[in-house]
Amino acid sequence: MIEFFAAIAVFLAAHVVPAATGLRAWLIRRLGRRAYVAGYSLVSLAAIAWVIAAALGAPYIALWEASRATALVPLIAMLPASVLVAGAAFEPNPLSVTFRSGLPDPRKSGLATLLRHPLLWAFFLWSASHLIANGDLVGFILFGSLAAFSLAGMRRLERRARERLSEADYAAALALTSGGLDERLRRVASLQSVVDVVVGLVLYAALLYLHGPIIGVEPLAWFA
Repeated sequence: MIEFFAAIAVFLAAHVVPAATGLRAWLIRRLGRRAYVAGYSLVSLAAIAWVIAAALGAPYIALWEASRATALVPLIAMLPASVLVAGAAFEPNPLSVTFRSGLPDPRKSGLATLLRHPLLWAFFLWSASHLIANGDLVGFILFGSLAAFSLAGMRRLERRARERLSEADYAAALALTSGGLDERLRRVASLQSVVDVVVGLVLYAALLYLHGPIIGVEPLAWFA
């Protein structure tokens, strides 16, 4: 259990300390934004991998009974999460998390403009649905903290974007991810969105296939 709490602490520190201490801005000036994002993404993936490995090795303390109904929640939630990741990971989004810099192209917006923080919402769907499915103390702490972290990060990223971007660029990025649901759906009704959905379905299938060999838990075990 000590390793699990240490891994959680390192993961949270990796996402809070750089911005709070000015280390993030210093590294961006020295390395460039693209190199920083790439390196930061690798550190984040390594940290979350350690957290998951430590959680799998921690003692199991049940809080509620896992069932077919709880197992169904991530099976459903991970489908839109996968589509959001596929549609937003490599689309420019100065207001949120992305692997590309710059402003989004309104003509090729795809699913990236349906939500202002698509990758964080995907992360929230993953963590919240797995919290329900696991039903143990470690899972509750792990996925509950990650779900809360996802939601809290949205406002923090928008504040950071407002400080970093010019007024015109911030307004343009805000406009592309604002409006009512009907307006957003009209914006994403494009060929790019179809591609996003197809890639998301492939990603979802890959996650189902690899979950057992990598994590050690078969997502479809309750339905065999």
